[in-house]
Amino acid sequence: MEVLKAPLASLPDPPDGLGPRAARLWEDIVEEQELRTDELRVLEDACREVDLIERMHAELRDAPLVVKGSMGQDVANPLVQELRQHRALVARLLGSLKLSDEDGEGHDARARSEQARKAALVRWRGPA
Repeated sequence: MEVLKAPLASLPDPPDGLGPRAARLWEDIVEEQELRTDELRVLEDACREVDLIERMHAELRDAPLVVKGSMGQDVANPLVQELRQHRALVARLLGSLKLSDEDGEGHDARARSEQARKAALVRWRGPA
């Protein structure tokens, strides 16, 4: 007699329009975590921020790091500050998800959560 297994719950599809790095972040997290609807929204916001960061990074790649300010003085390109702020926002959004590690074991839940956040950040940031 054949034993029928219950179908696995389907994973939420990535939101439309995500770029490759953001889509990979979405898939990495939803494959390893069970997220509530509100947490999925936070993850979507983090993924959209990743896309924005990628676009700004591409613009900055060919732009000068120092530009002229309103008074003619040399100032850092405003994209540098924007990138820093958006990266910090992604870190806060992912941190608010309180991601756990893959096996869910260990004695310190906070350390596991911090480790998972760091792993997720490494995945979306890519090589330096």
